[in-house]
Formats: sequence, C-alpha cells, structure tokens
Amino acid sequence: MTFRFVPYLFRVTRNSWKLKLSNRTYPDRPLVGVGGVIVHRGRALIVQRAAEPRRGEWTVPGGLVELGETLRSATEREVLEETGLVVKAGEVLDVFDSIYPDAEGRTEYHYVLVDFFCELISGELKPASDISDARWITIEELETVELIGFTAQVIRKGFGKIGNS
Repeated sequence: MTFRFVPYLFRVTRNSWKLKLSNRTYPDRPLVGVGGVIVHRGRALIVQRAAEPRRGEWTVPGGLVELGETLRSATEREVLEETGLVVKAGEVLDVFDSIYPDAEGRTEYHYVLVDFFCELISGELKPASDISDARWITIEELETVELIGFTAQVIRKGFGKIGNS
C-alpha cells in the first residue's frame, strides 16, 4: 500500500484557521518540482505520465517538493514512490521552467524544475499509479522516443556523467 502526502496551505484569518488544498492548476505562485536522471548499465530510466499536465508523455521520474523537504530528498522520495527504485541524488544537471498556458493565455500550470543525476542503489522497477509505464532506454533511443520538453537534453547530460558506459 502506498500513501502519498497531499500538500496543504494554512491561512490565518481574523479569528480562525482555514485549510486549503494546494492546487496545481492555476497556482498563485510557481510550484517547485524535482526529477531524477538515472543512468544504469548504459541505459536511462524514463516514465510515462499518468496524470496532467502532459498525461501519456515520457519524462524522468519526479514530482513536487513537500514542505520541509530538501530538493535531493524529494528526488529520492519521488523516484522511490513512482518506480520502486532506491537512488542517491547527486549533482544538479539542469534547472528550468515548465509553464503551460490555457486557451485564454492564463497560466494553468507553472513549475520550476530541478533535475538531479541519481545513482541507482537498489530496488526492482515497478511503476506506481502516477505513472502508466516505465522503461530503460539507450542513448541511441533518445531520438526515437517522444520526450517532454528538455527531457532528452537532461538525459544526455546524465549519459555524459558516466561516459556512455
């Protein structure tokens, strides 16, 4: 059984506390997300998103940083939750914006994403409910898979860290 933390925002009003579920759509500020680039035995791990935004598209495993959590520990937690793999998050490979406007031009999604190079420690690849599929690809396959945004670029940086071995 997997439990997922749902972030909440607390707002103090004149005489009471109000609890508000943090919403990913139409946020009032950018949300911070992390990704784990895992290269093992000459192949990189990619996952297919099961939820919006970009449902059905391929990327690296990751998700939102929780309150009080470091970027590296968030990366390690998200990779474990999504894939069943235990990793050690190392150096930052890239930082970028991911902004999606709606049909009227309003910002529907806005993420600041930090992708880390991760060392595989242990585990067996088992996709969780927030991803519909996961697979290992070679550097040559990067050109044949439709990846989200800067995903191919950051995976190439990961391959560069290990010398394509």
